[in-house]
Amino acid sequence: MKKSSLFTLTTTFYILSTVLSGCATVKEMGKGFIGVSTQVLVQKRKDALKKSFALGYNDCYVKVKNILNLKERESYIYADDFKNKMIAIYFSSTDTTPVGIFFTEETGLNTLIEISSPSIYAKEEIANRIFAGLIKEKSVDAKEKTNN
Repeated sequence: MKKSSLFTLTTTFYILSTVLSGCATVKEMGKGFIGVSTQVLVQKRKDALKKSFALGYNDCYVKVKNILNLKERESYIYADDFKNKMIAIYFSSTDTTPVGIFFTEETGLNTLIEISSPSIYAKEEIANRIFAGLIKEKSVDAKEKTNN
């Protein structure tokens, strides 16, 4: 094998191993490439808007999806993960700002909803839609949580 071929092979191997062993997994890199990654939403979760509702997880999840699917809302669900308790949406059909909705089962029949996004406006707008929609529907009891 020529010296230049060995150098090229070694360099290629080094670059691939560096890329593949970084913070993002191969699966997440692929999702990012096609535009459906949820990694930024998980990272922004620490700054999420939070509110607890007197609903069980299953009911809360279904009601949030119904609110998001209303035609006048224009949100587009691109990741729906019931098992991992997360819904990821694009703000609208023309604005692909990602917004994440995370669910945490609390004691009793309470569920904490956290809304995260790299965009403050999108996070606040989606939080207002969901929180108001849940409160309006059957007068669900809600408790606001502060960001820690």
